[in-house]
Amino acid sequence: MKKNILIAVAAVLLWSCGDTEGRLKDRAAELCKYIPDHELREGSQDYMTDDFHAVLDTMFNLPSHEAMDHEWLYFFVTGNGGTIADYEVVEVRKRDKNHAVVTIKVRQKWEDGSFDEDADIEMHELEMEKVDGVWLMSDFDGHKADCIRHIAQNRREEAVRDAVKEYLVDRMGPQYRQGKVCLPTLMMVHESGDSVWGDFWIYWYDVCGDTLKTVSGGSHAGLMTLRSDDGKIKVDTFDEVADGSGFQSSAQRIFGDYYELFMSMHSNGEVREAVRREQLQQDVERFGLKVRYYQDYGWPAVDLCK
Repeated sequence: MKKNILIAVAAVLLWSCGDTEGRLKDRAAELCKYIPDHELREGSQDYMTDDFHAVLDTMFNLPSHEAMDHEWLYFFVTGNGGTIADYEVVEVRKRDKNHAVVTIKVRQKWEDGSFDEDADIEMHELEMEKVDGVWLMSDFDGHKADCIRHIAQNRREEAVRDAVKEYLVDRMGPQYRQGKVCLPTLMMVHESGDSVWGDFWIYWYDVCGDTLKTVSGGSHAGLMTLRSDDGKIKVDTFDEVADGSGFQSSAQRIFGDYYELFMSMHSNGEVREAVRREQLQQDVERFGLKVRYYQDYGWPAVDLCK
């Protein structure tokens, strides 16, 4: 009898302050509507803790090409197969008075509402935190930590690219006939620690109306080593591939195991132009250039907005 009383008291304490199991399930079902998937849903800020929303807002606003390498961060529940997630709250477990874990069954439905009874069902965990008396989403399947790591990695990659571009503009740029802006194209072959192997291209442009017109350009492939200077990443040394008859032997020495990959990138003009166009799109936005096209001498203009 005494044991039963203790269990009853514990149950009352666990679901005190209006946090009955039914109410928590209802709240969890409401929060499910704001689980990010392909995008950070409109109005979700009011249903998430400040730190979780800030992390997601940063992650979903990284450059769009980042999604290609980290799809699982963007597609939380439906993947990329054109289905719609249908949520069912299975269980709520309170860790303490301000934290709870929700087990959610997610069924994948097609746009017409049909689904397979025996397939396309997954179990996920949504975490809730009580803030100022309101239960909010604080994590989903541990993605908060994943996103933080991804953001840190992205910021490191951006800092490396900025350092390489700065080096190219300052050291290699003056070797060419100059235009109004120098916007390098970086074809990264491999990165390891403070070493970056790549096929780096210098391009000088004049701005003529809505078009970047190429003035000069050239390749500077090789291995750059990096250093930290007062917390800012900078290029320390550059072992550059030789021109002319020394090209192959120096490229094999510098790129080593990555030589074949380097050559496949260096010799493929279509790949280089695709990378160049993508990076020019980013540079135009970053520097506020009022242009829509870029054009090499004797070639048609390329639309940066398509």
